[in-house]
Amino acid sequence: MKKNTTSRREALKQIGLFGAAGTSAAFGLSVQSASAQDSRTVQQPSETSESSSRNRRRLSSREGFHAELKRLVDTTPMVDSHEHLQDECERLKNNGNCIRLLQHYLSDDFVSAGLRRREVFGPNAENESPVVLWRRLEPFWNAVKNTGYGRAARITIKELYGIDKIEESVISKLQQAFAELAVPGFYEKILRGHCNLESCQVAWGAYVETTQPTLLLQDINIDGFQEGAISGEEISRVGITEIKDLNDYHDYIQRWFQKYALSAAAIKSTMAYRRGLDFEKTSAKQAEEPFKRKLEGVRLNPEDTKLLQDHLSWFCISQADQYELPVKLHLGYYAGTGEMPVSRIEKNVAQAADLCLASPQTRFMFMHTAYPYGHALTAVVKQFKHAYLQTCWAWIIDPLGTKDFLKRYLVTAPSNKIHVFGGDFTGVENVVGHARIARNGVYAALAELVEEEYLEREDALELVEPLLRGNARRIFNLEKKYEAARNVPWRTIHNH
Repeated sequence: MKKNTTSRREALKQIGLFGAAGTSAAFGLSVQSASAQDSRTVQQPSETSESSSRNRRRLSSREGFHAELKRLVDTTPMVDSHEHLQDECERLKNNGNCIRLLQHYLSDDFVSAGLRRREVFGPNAENESPVVLWRRLEPFWNAVKNTGYGRAARITIKELYGIDKIEESVISKLQQAFAELAVPGFYEKILRGHCNLESCQVAWGAYVETTQPTLLLQDINIDGFQEGAISGEEISRVGITEIKDLNDYHDYIQRWFQKYALSAAAIKSTMAYRRGLDFEKTSAKQAEEPFKRKLEGVRLNPEDTKLLQDHLSWFCISQADQYELPVKLHLGYYAGTGEMPVSRIEKNVAQAADLCLASPQTRFMFMHTAYPYGHALTAVVKQFKHAYLQTCWAWIIDPLGTKDFLKRYLVTAPSNKIHVFGGDFTGVENVVGHARIARNGVYAALAELVEEEYLEREDALELVEPLLRGNARRIFNLEKKYEAARNVPWRTIHNH
């Protein structure tokens, strides 16, 4: 791997390098308590004949319809179905400096534009002043500020800190505001107050016993399980002291699900960053010898590595099926720079279809629109009852392309099988910019479909709540998950 590139896995190790706080001023929203948020239910407001008549008159004009659609998109709470947020208490231990607002995905665009990554985002850069770091970024700023990543950062900084233009003269002010706003409770203020999110689903490690379980629902990340990885800290969390064979490893995975599946939103895998998703169903007998050699520290050949990964992947999927958890799979584009094997990722969607054929009882949630292979993924979701998709991350990879993707999807496949937002960020503040881009994109997609006469006005309005919240609530069974999250044993421990 080249020294000046950063893989998604490496990027996710940067967690804790970002942050901000916010207010609810942008949408005129008040911060609701966790219990009030968790008890929300999807209800259609009742209308009197007078109010119904008034609504029909308002929607009869083009301007009235667009105003109502925009209002509905902006005020409907969203479910955020994918983030990489560090727990707030951990984040506050290392708040860092404001240049981290321009890191994570935006750093990839800076590097693509010519920046040497280590000069600003390397391990020693954190000790330098934000002004010095900005001077190194500034020559590349005009090249990246209009990308989706750049726009998300600019929107975040404007909405949270009131800074319209990022330049050297404002960096000191930004640093002060950045530090002052990151205080206990700022996750709630940003996510529920400013962004109007009902809850987030977080993939951080195998599973985090979060101090905010009803705000930050957790996914069970199976990346390590698929590789046969063994962590002393993780096996001890489920009462195991040693793993001697594959049967012990199966027991380890089963105990993990027994402990966390009831409160988990889904399982999640990024295996597509490392290999294809062509999981063959291999038996425990076939996998036993390769796993034994792995335990002994022997480096497996590619064939045995794939065999073991295939076996453990299906074992994890079987656990997800048992606990009725959706299976989230990364598809498509890679984070980072200089390391995306397009010849492999273009096969992701075909392999996703094969997974659907191989396991009709599994609810597969395919992520990121498989960018840039979204049309093919729409065909898979249209074909298979148990296939779903997310536009998480896609709104900032390609904002206009994702808006057009949503338009085409809605007139092609069932609208109850798509969820339109997941920020996919490591820094909570950047969720603000991404959420705004996503809401704007949903509004534009629905408005254009009406203008182009593919949707009636009432149809467009009816789609807002399912796209932003209702579909996710059903797919991830969120009412049940909120109840489980309110009663997790570690919540009581943290609170005391």
